[in-house]
Amino acid sequence: MTALKNDRFLRALLKQPVDVTPIWMMRQAGRYLPEYRATRAKAGDFVSLMKNPELACEVTIQPLDRYPQLDAAILFSDILTIPDAMGQGLYFETGEGPRFKKVVSSLADIEALPVPDPEKDLGYVMDAVRTIRRELGGRVPLIGFSGSPWTLATYMVEGGSSKDFRKTKAMLYDNPQALHALLDKLAQSVTSYLNGQILAGAQAVQIFDSWGGSLSAAAYQEFSLAYMKKIVDGLIREHDGRRVPVILFTKGGGLWLESLADTGAEALGLDWTCDIGSARARVGAKVALQGNMDPAVLYAKPAAIRAEVARILAAYGAGSGHVFNLGHGITPEVDPANAAAFFEAVHELSAQYHC
Repeated sequence: MTALKNDRFLRALLKQPVDVTPIWMMRQAGRYLPEYRATRAKAGDFVSLMKNPELACEVTIQPLDRYPQLDAAILFSDILTIPDAMGQGLYFETGEGPRFKKVVSSLADIEALPVPDPEKDLGYVMDAVRTIRRELGGRVPLIGFSGSPWTLATYMVEGGSSKDFRKTKAMLYDNPQALHALLDKLAQSVTSYLNGQILAGAQAVQIFDSWGGSLSAAAYQEFSLAYMKKIVDGLIREHDGRRVPVILFTKGGGLWLESLADTGAEALGLDWTCDIGSARARVGAKVALQGNMDPAVLYAKPAAIRAEVARILAAYGAGSGHVFNLGHGITPEVDPANAAAFFEAVHELSAQYHC
């Protein structure tokens, strides 16, 4: 493989010295960029864009061409590719987000689900990873990702997005055996899917536990964290002569950082409700931290964005082990110039912490 010209992101995840704090942004290939909207229009819809490796590569690289400060690329895909490959029939309703044609509601439904093969059933994702790695030519590392078993299960049981996860939580309390069977099958699927991405060229992987924070403390440990730990234990951790770092991100998981840090992952993502300085004091000896600016700050003026970047950098303090990011994904209405102000501020203001 081509030598990596910028390994700042990977070094920070391993808490090795860096010159400035690395930056990437969740949903950096997204609807806030006019070039992304043009490519999506060419594809016809989101699913067609995601399933076309050449176009997925095009939108992955667009933000890097616009923003030279970015220190990593993230595969353009969706967290719901695994349920789709299990035959659930993913589609998107305008204004409503993802939906599934089939819903999982019983142990029989769960037992009938296959464990997808990464190359046979999700080959378009592996082809996208290979294409992106080739086209990046070593500019920056490529991040692969998946949704967590709990998060994927909520979409499969609810049939789409949910505010209260009532069907999934009812299954959790009424029929935990069935939910554990689903989560176990999803953990197997995510492990093999992420390993497929690593073998295809992903240089770090992130597990998005978007809805783990909706659980009680006890339920989180049993129904979300335990399955992410199982995945971490099964991942390829060295490839192409380098460590492949793992980032776990539970939105709303600030209460459980110590448990997350005990999984063996290299880094934890933080949402914006968590103070990064106190998070470093709690778990910084074990893991790197990623985050954690409120995405809504990007609607403010550049001077305010710069001030918030400065505050977060100061809260983390001197030394490596911090990857700057938002506390969740950028939203579509953000002015691309404000994203530029964000990236520029991170590199410019962080140098003083890495002397």
